[in-house]
Amino acid sequence: MKNTLNAFFASRGGIVAVGAVIGALAAWLVSMGNPPNMGICVACFERDIAGALGLHRADVVQYLRPEIPAFVLGSLAAALVFGEFRARAGSTPLLRFFLGMFAAIGALVFLGCPWRSILRLAGGDGNAIVGIAGLATGISVGALFLKNGFTLGRARPALKPAGWLMPALMLGLLALAVAQPAFIFASSKGPGSMHAPLLISLGAGLLVGFLAQRSRFCTMGSIRDAVLLRDFHLISGVIAMAVAAFAVNWLLGQFKPGFAMQPIAHSNHLWNFLGMVLAGLSFALAGGCPGRQLILTGEGDTDAGVFVLGMLVGAAVAHNFALAAAADKLTDAVLQVGGPGFNGQVAVLVGLVFCLILGFSMREKFDA
Repeated sequence: MKNTLNAFFASRGGIVAVGAVIGALAAWLVSMGNPPNMGICVACFERDIAGALGLHRADVVQYLRPEIPAFVLGSLAAALVFGEFRARAGSTPLLRFFLGMFAAIGALVFLGCPWRSILRLAGGDGNAIVGIAGLATGISVGALFLKNGFTLGRARPALKPAGWLMPALMLGLLALAVAQPAFIFASSKGPGSMHAPLLISLGAGLLVGFLAQRSRFCTMGSIRDAVLLRDFHLISGVIAMAVAAFAVNWLLGQFKPGFAMQPIAHSNHLWNFLGMVLAGLSFALAGGCPGRQLILTGEGDTDAGVFVLGMLVGAAVAHNFALAAAADKLTDAVLQVGGPGFNGQVAVLVGLVFCLILGFSMREKFDA
């Protein structure tokens, strides 16, 4: 039975089925209460969790989203069932942490992670085209660094408690999401106040985590493989995700095409592009998109755990220091185009310089 399932998930049909399920679930979660075009967004949800824990005080984006711990626990369940849980650790944890921080900052300048860029497009948001172009550009640059010997070090076996630490942390977050103690912040307005019922979010997250672990679903990996290897296996799953999300949005009346005044988005094309260039480059150098990093933590990968913590802190920094973009808004019936302020623009440029220095300097052939 396990061999049959392994063969299915490794096949083209398997990755397409997984992508379709993730896309359909994400669009359905919007109808259940999650923010528009944000049925699933790892960067946005980690930002909300950071707010719920008091790491930032932007009162419109504070909610302890159960989907994030559910992704990890679903992956953990799959890894245990199929004998793939392996505690492992690599090197350069501080660099991975900063890559996570800059990935979150870039994503919050665009206002979405790679998964949300696809879901925004499937909901009709034309700005997602610019963001996806930036994402592909950043990943392509990262792929060139990889081709020329870039590395953060190879993972090695570690003692089991190290691999269990992040799943245990996520289990604790899930317990807090259920208990909702007084010290957990929760938005009464804005995106943080929009959420599906807890059990629905939990069930969807566990299923996505399980399926993504079995199929190795990864948006960053799909573009990297296409650029480096001309391998389009993973990208077929990403396309299926977009098609399924579009179909469900259309059926539920959630497809609203346009550029201006899209939900929780801005139409400043330059910074939509550059924000996702930074995010894509950070993902490529770190070895996975934010969704894939969560899945890897469920398999015992402590390097991915460091990146996830970096994203959590980066999301908090983005709101504490006014780096995140503002959405488009209407003022006296006049469109005010959103986007990042000066602080956010500087942060993106600093992040790009950091990643480029890393890409040129962390190459094995320089050590020969």
